[in-house]
Amino acid sequence: MIRLLLAATLLWSWFGPAAAQEVEASDMVRGGMQVIQMIDQGKAGELWDGATPAARKRVTRTDFTTQIARSRAPIGAPQMRIWVSVSRQIVADADGDTAGQYVSVEYETRFANKPDSTLRELVSFHLDSDRVWRFSGYALK
Repeated sequence: MIRLLLAATLLWSWFGPAAAQEVEASDMVRGGMQVIQMIDQGKAGELWDGATPAARKRVTRTDFTTQIARSRAPIGAPQMRIWVSVSRQIVADADGDTAGQYVSVEYETRFANKPDSTLRELVSFHLDSDRVWRFSGYALK
């Protein structure tokens, strides 16, 4: 519980109400790196706990943590990681939990069990109705 509160506090400090619409790309890159480091440390469940309502509706906590573990186990520990892009998107949707602003940060990562290639990690955030940026997704490509 303490780790979850710490993560929420750190995310709040980066993405609090003052940063609602005028969020800096560098803040999102740092926030995305914090998300990925939590995944590296096996804390995917804590990420799900603090995720947007829409993300928690899409996938159960158990399924989320299982999917992350399955995708990361065969490739080993990260050896090198750099961010390559930050993008914004506005989604129009009838579901208020899904509609709104998103920011995604993409990282190029080399893993121990794939030393001759890189994979892409994508971390997404959504600006929730309370004007707080929250974790909304992770994908490994």
